[in-house]
Amino acid sequence: MSLPKYKIFSTIVESGSLTKAAEKLNLTQSGVSYAVSTLEAELGFALLKRDRSGISLTSNGERILKHVQRILHEEALLRQETAAIKGFDTGTVRMGTLSSVSMQWLPGILAQFNEKYPHIEVKTYLGCYDEMNDWISNGTVDFGFVCLPISKPFETIPLKKDKLVVILPPNHPLRHQKVISYDQIKDESFIMPQWGSDDNIRRLLNEHKLNLQVKYELMEERTILAMVQKGLGISILPELILVNVPDNIHIVDLEEADYRIIGIAALSLKNISPAAKKFLACTRSWLRDNNYLDFE
Repeated sequence: MSLPKYKIFSTIVESGSLTKAAEKLNLTQSGVSYAVSTLEAELGFALLKRDRSGISLTSNGERILKHVQRILHEEALLRQETAAIKGFDTGTVRMGTLSSVSMQWLPGILAQFNEKYPHIEVKTYLGCYDEMNDWISNGTVDFGFVCLPISKPFETIPLKKDKLVVILPPNHPLRHQKVISYDQIKDESFIMPQWGSDDNIRRLLNEHKLNLQVKYELMEERTILAMVQKGLGISILPELILVNVPDNIHIVDLEEADYRIIGIAALSLKNISPAAKKFLACTRSWLRDNNYLDFE
């Protein structure tokens, strides 16, 4: 067995096809296929299922993948630590991100990071809260932006208090109020964000024992806003998401202010790669300079 075969196997799973993996690794498709076949022969069982719908993991492949990813991660740490000792800033940062962070923060953070560390590659994985938990747990990412508090036993760094606000359609009778009480929205048709088990909006509603009339559950924030604009219901969203909101959608504060806390989570912040540590430092610096950082 060898690291190149592990890398090929992991890349196939990540990209979802032999062709895409070959392109990403600058190899021929036959070379990629041969590498996986020889790895399967060495292990004594199949790792991948190949059919008309594409490539998927066998049950044994699922068990092996997490170990392969851990080995590749440790090998990357070794290379980065060696480079750091020699005074070189190289490596790869694998980061999980939320859509609001991607829209509002990442362009500025990445521009600053690339200017300072042009030889460090950054890979981003966009997902919901549950996907982020999985990616951190199985080593797909070095760290991820998350909503705190979090249900997993990760190490975390709080960054920003993101206020939750009520989103109302154009002609809603409550649109002129400065604040809205929970009692006023208990009978409203509600569009529920579907972001995962660590969703602070669900937590908020549960804490206030609000059994809203949930008509729709959606993951994509822009779709939620479009449906509110069409009068299909109201919603509650974090302020950081509300970029370029149409003028006829009304944003009103909750009478009892509540927040989600955006933070960073990792299996171990102490043991992340030198490149990832540099990226976290750059993130905190950029947030501080742009008045986003609420926790020092």
